[in-house]
Amino acid sequence: MLSPTQAQLLETERVGHLGTVDEAGRPHVVPVCYAVAWPALYITIDGKPKRQDRPLRRLRNIAGNPQIMVTVDHYDEDWSRLAWVMLSGPADILADGVEHDAAQALLVARYPQLRAMHIADLPVIALRISEVRSWQV
Repeated sequence: MLSPTQAQLLETERVGHLGTVDEAGRPHVVPVCYAVAWPALYITIDGKPKRQDRPLRRLRNIAGNPQIMVTVDHYDEDWSRLAWVMLSGPADILADGVEHDAAQALLVARYPQLRAMHIADLPVIALRISEVRSWQV
């Protein structure tokens, strides 16, 4: 369960960092937009240009090892205000269905920029939150 301050940080910050691991154990971290609907965190594959000849590395990594982590942090020049929340657990890749559609709607509501990207048919990463760690929240 998220504490009120953890939930507030996740709500107010706009960018998280998704960590996956490839088949050789190499970490892969990318910035992501996200939305939380406990007990899941959702990340859409957006409409920005991507390679078309193979799935994204993050999707390939999740297919091979579904354990992922998302870190959301708050930075401030006043270091007494620094904070972060790490969420980890197994991930599912949602291609369609009720949960997929609800997650896309949640993400579009949080990030109006996604409206112009026509993301309805794109996959969603669903992190099934099994562990929450934080610092200063």
